[in-house]
Amino acid sequence: MIVITSNTTPEEQIADIVRVIEKEGLQASVSKGADRTVIGLIGQVNPQLAEHLRQMKGVENVVKITKSYKLASRDFHPENTVIKIKGVEIGGDELVVMGGPCAVESPEQIDEIAGLVKAAGGQVLRGGAFKPRTGPYSFQGIGVEGLIMMAEAGQKHGLLTITEVMTPEYVDICAEYADILQVGTRNMQNFDLLRKLGTCGKPVLLKRGFSATYDELLNAAEYILAGGNPDVMLCERGIRTFESYTRNTLDLSAIPVLQQLSHLPVISDPSHGTGRRELVEPMSKASVAAGANGLIIEMHTDPDNSMTGDGVQSLFPDQFAALLKDLEKLAPLVGRTFSTSKAPAEAFKVGV
Repeated sequence: MIVITSNTTPEEQIADIVRVIEKEGLQASVSKGADRTVIGLIGQVNPQLAEHLRQMKGVENVVKITKSYKLASRDFHPENTVIKIKGVEIGGDELVVMGGPCAVESPEQIDEIAGLVKAAGGQVLRGGAFKPRTGPYSFQGIGVEGLIMMAEAGQKHGLLTITEVMTPEYVDICAEYADILQVGTRNMQNFDLLRKLGTCGKPVLLKRGFSATYDELLNAAEYILAGGNPDVMLCERGIRTFESYTRNTLDLSAIPVLQQLSHLPVISDPSHGTGRRELVEPMSKASVAAGANGLIIEMHTDPDNSMTGDGVQSLFPDQFAALLKDLEKLAPLVGRTFSTSKAPAEAFKVGV
């Protein structure tokens, strides 16, 4: 249920409404927009409370939200959420590109790739330190050492960093070194992990499970939001279908649908979404045309010899740079801004 007030309602009246809600043992979450303020009620609301709230000063309407997810719903938060990290805004007009290898392999490798991502115009360096793999004997990542390598490369080249976190126990250490924490497709419904991420204080990129519906993805996001973390991004990374030519089927319709249902930024992953290098470029452009707020793209200097064996979906550096040049031309056509000329590395040093 949400309580709607106008943007001219005095703060004292909003505070009175919140007190009445919390007195009933419910959680009140206030979202202020340009035209109205929405107060979300989290918990079981009785009809008497709803009627009482409807009669209070400053209240324009009380509306029941039938969706199972509340905080992630656009009904609760009509305006787009914009996540601000060290001068980069995700969810606004700017197109954000995250690029890098599937896994951190060495200091030299991640440093070189970070320089290439920066030179091409990317804003975020991606790389896995802990790798969830289908087989137990596959390369699993180099752990905390990899986190440190990536953090150093990101600081040196003026890039934000994103890495995947696999278990609740690793949230704190990943949050210490990375700017954004990623939840992979296999962990989308790892509810203990999602609850922990609700308290981590770092933005979260939540990937859609490979067999998950939109509602299931948004309910997973609700776990993080309900824990007190408002900075959640939704990621479409392809779903499993009967088609075997591509690794997955990139669901482009998810981008506008999720933006209709939710206020959270939507990121597209054309690398995992297709699993084929030659399809990453067209599906990146299609994702931007569909309205994506950003892209997360695999790029490697020697993809055919990558330690994860996922090189078939990784772009070469020149392909990555050429794609970003094309995105610079495409972005304005769909109401986005994007420039391959970025801020100096000094702006991203620790403590800035």
